Amino acid sequence: MRRSRFAAYVSSLLLAAGAALTGAASAQASQLAATGGYVALGDSYSSGVGAGSYISSSGDCDRSTNAYPYLWNAAHAPSSFAFTACSGARTDDVLANQLGPLSSATALVSISIGGNDAGFSDVMTTCVLQSDSDCISRINTARAYVDSTLPGKLDSVYSAIRAKAPSAHVVVLGYPRFYKLGTSCVGLSEIKRSAINGAADHLDAAIAKAAANHGFTFGDVGSTFTGHEICSGSSWLHSVNWLNIGESYHPTAAGQSGGYLPVLTNVA
Repeated sequence: MRRSRFAAYVSSLLLAAGAALTGAASAQASQLAATGGYVALGDSYSSGVGAGSYISSSGDCDRSTNAYPYLWNAAHAPSSFAFTACSGARTDDVLANQLGPLSSATALVSISIGGNDAGFSDVMTTCVLQSDSDCISRINTARAYVDSTLPGKLDSVYSAIRAKAPSAHVVVLGYPRFYKLGTSCVGLSEIKRSAINGAADHLDAAIAKAAANHGFTFGDVGSTFTGHEICSGSSWLHSVNWLNIGESYHPTAAGQSGGYLPVLTNVA
């Protein structure tokens, strides 16, 4: 009995020490990011489409002051901040237009990319306007692209980021599941919703694998968006918005601050 109590006591000490070290490491990581520059790359999920409050000088890139990169910068005050994420961006656009601010002084990079390469917009258009079978067929085409072509595209982007910012901590953010299943909800059929969620998981898995291959951190937003999917009654994602179609299926301001920002904060 004494030895069991002693073992439990030692275990508790080790756990406490581990927690303290983890906290110290997180604090050190945030401090390192603050002493260097932060560069936010990516597509509309990083620029903040759907979150409102767009920066006029960003033009069609639709960068928002409610987007998670802007919020992280405001909270942590890094030595410099470059926000080059752009609505509609694909991997080739990142390579061509977004990497300029990266340097040896860059301490933190965040990026979400790959959804447009995989045909996200066309998938959702097909699923909204056409039949279940058409939706699933288009999703299968997208999944095949994710398996065959996207990994090479991501490798090119990640390699370029590392070459230009050799000391940076790179955080690759994923995409949320769109629908809460098993609920009564006007709109797409349960078959379509389930297939779309599965496609999002498939895309995230491919992105996470490519990120890990480069030693980057993958930020999974699945848990933070759980309970806030479309059809949840407390959605952090726009459904179809016929008045502003570009905002459809993008995070709201609450999705940026409650879904994306905590994930970046926890790993940055």
